Amino acid sequence: MKTSDAVGMLLKAKGHYTVLSIAPDKFVYEAIGLMAEHDIGALLVLNGSDLVGILSERDYARKGVLLGHASKETEVAQIMTTPVISVTPQHTVDECMALMTQHRIRHLPVLRDNSVIGVISIGDLVKWVISGQAQTIEALHGYIAGAYPA
Repeated sequence: MKTSDAVGMLLKAKGHYTVLSIAPDKFVYEAIGLMAEHDIGALLVLNGSDLVGILSERDYARKGVLLGHASKETEVAQIMTTPVISVTPQHTVDECMALMTQHRIRHLPVLRDNSVIGVISIGDLVKWVISGQAQTIEALHGYIAGAYPA
């Protein structure tokens, strides 16, 4: 597991899961409830199958609460982030970390042919990097102990 690995590998390692989303005309209250129910920090905003935005807890706090928008009266489209920064399965872990750092975001939708196939978070990327480091450390311990194949 290296930072040069494609995020397609990361998605495969995460296993099958449902990408949670909400329609842009739904109310923010429903979106926050869905995030709380599934213990996630962001939802993709889909109009049919088209990715039109992303709604994060940060969006809710900064564009909703601080601006006095009532979550039961505010549509998701009013506070979602758009356009969405996304990646393809061919992007590397390193490229995704750079995008997240540059744009100060924590979630990246993964698209194949303009269709959403997954979402990766900063936590997913950190876990991937740590796993790769653990493998390297284990291999070095084996080498030092003389167990490394010649």
